[in-house]
Amino acid sequence: MDTLTAIYERRAVKHFDPEVKLTPEEETQLFEAALQSPTSFNIQHWRFVILRDPELRQKIRQEFGNDQAQMTDASLLILMTADMKAWQKEPQRYWRNAPQAVADLLVGWMGPFHEGREWLQRDEAQRSIGIAMQTLMLAAKAMGYDSCPMIGFDLEPVAQLINLPADHAIGPMVAIGKSVKDPWPKPGQLSLQDVLIENRF
Repeated sequence: MDTLTAIYERRAVKHFDPEVKLTPEEETQLFEAALQSPTSFNIQHWRFVILRDPELRQKIRQEFGNDQAQMTDASLLILMTADMKAWQKEPQRYWRNAPQAVADLLVGWMGPFHEGREWLQRDEAQRSIGIAMQTLMLAAKAMGYDSCPMIGFDLEPVAQLINLPADHAIGPMVAIGKSVKDPWPKPGQLSLQDVLIENRF
């Protein structure tokens, strides 16, 4: 499937076939595609938490997830998180294949850019999560699978359930699998005239 087709055919699917499983090779292909997502300073601070334990998924669905069926029925349930302090953790590794002068320049900028700006660290984490989520969903569609991004769950108790480190941000979940029900027609996309601004508002 070409990229534009995947973009137009991707929908937020709510009903998944619980019998369908991705193969280990397909999972690897999916996450390797997600690793191609861009991040500021190439720090790649997304962390993909695969919620594979059926009991954990059921608990999240029943107690913290508004009884959303896709939390238990999808082939994969991925909780998107990001390490907000990745810029401090061996930053040279993010530029190990770059020319030395470029690596030194970018690694040198990382600290001053992030230091003391906790709001920016969180914003960057969420921006990176969003880009990686879209990459995951488009890759899934290209591979013949469907997906659903979800933020309708209680963040704090779910963070506790997965032992989220204090220096990590929690983002949405993504359910991936095979749809068993056609999605609704698109409910109403805004026109280009509604969203395009030339130079200034």
